[in-house]
Amino acid sequence: MELPPDNLYGMTPAAAREYIAAYISTKLLNEKKLAELEGSLSKWTDRAALARSKGIEDLAAAADVEIARISGDRDKLGTETQELSAQIDTMRRQLPGLSARERSIDPDLLEQELLIAAGRTPGDEAEQSAVDAERKLASLEKHTAADDQLAALKERLAKNEGDDQK
Repeated sequence: MELPPDNLYGMTPAAAREYIAAYISTKLLNEKKLAELEGSLSKWTDRAALARSKGIEDLAAAADVEIARISGDRDKLGTETQELSAQIDTMRRQLPGLSARERSIDPDLLEQELLIAAGRTPGDEAEQSAVDAERKLASLEKHTAADDQLAALKERLAKNEGDDQK
C-alpha cells in the first residue's frame, strides 16, 4: 500500500519541512508560469482582435488556435497549482504531529544508564556473565557445604542416639 504524496508519516520534522519547501517552490514556479501564460493569452487575444479588425481571418484563426492552446495549458497548470496548495495545507497540519511522535528517549542510552546505576560497566556483558556465573557457583557450593554439614550432623545425632539406647 503506497501512501499519498501529502502524507508525512515516518518522516522526521526536518525532512518534512524540506519536503514541504520543495512543494512550495514548485507552487511558486507554477504561479510564475501562470502569470506568464496570462500575459501570453492577453497578447494573443489582442493579436486576434487586431487581425479581425484588419479583416485578416486566417491570421485571426491562427491566433484563436494559439489562444485555445494557451488557455488549456493555463487551466491545467491552474488545477495543478490548486492541488499543490491543498497538499501543502494538509502537510502543514501534519507537522505538529510529527514532532509529537518523535522519540524523546533513546532506549539504548537508557539501558546503558540502568547498567551503570546497577553497578555494572556498559559493554562488559561477557565479563558480567562470568561474574554472575561465579556468584551462582559460589552460592551453590555454599548450599552444598551446608547440606553436607547438616547430613553429617544428622548422622552424628543418629549415632549418638544409637549409643544412648545401648
